[in-house]
Amino acid sequence: MPKIDINQVAEILKRNKADPSLLRAVVEEMNLLARAAAEDEKPPAVKKQFVILISDPDGQFPKRDFAGWVLQIPDSESPVTTNERIFRAVYEFNASRKGRLLPAKTVGEALESVPAKHFKEAEVWVKTKNPVLVLTTDNLIPKDKTSGGRASDAAEDDDE
Repeated sequence: MPKIDINQVAEILKRNKADPSLLRAVVEEMNLLARAAAEDEKPPAVKKQFVILISDPDGQFPKRDFAGWVLQIPDSESPVTTNERIFRAVYEFNASRKGRLLPAKTVGEALESVPAKHFKEAEVWVKTKNPVLVLTTDNLIPKDKTSGGRASDAAEDDDE
């Protein structure tokens, strides 16, 4: 809906010969509504960056496939602080009534079951509650359109 200035509305009412007391009452009410709307405005959104947290309890990366979670933190913060943010949110959740009944004991449990409000207060946003598969790449684009990169390289190695 288009917004119109209060002064313009007052001018339109004057041109249409509205009663001055009615004009004054309408303008005052519109000013009150405008002030209330200005107070209700939300602060600007926080810029965020994506972070992938990889579940690697045995230190095997990159020897096998791994599952991880996609998270976001403020753009101005270091990704190194991500674990600390998660821990802070989990400590707060575990201190709550629901958390005392069903405490989160691992990071995986926390990311799946802790409500978003606890993470939001710690400025970490969980984008995937369930872990996703993490893939690796050799970071090369094959020159031949039909070759599949490493698969064709492996076939050539077998021929030798």
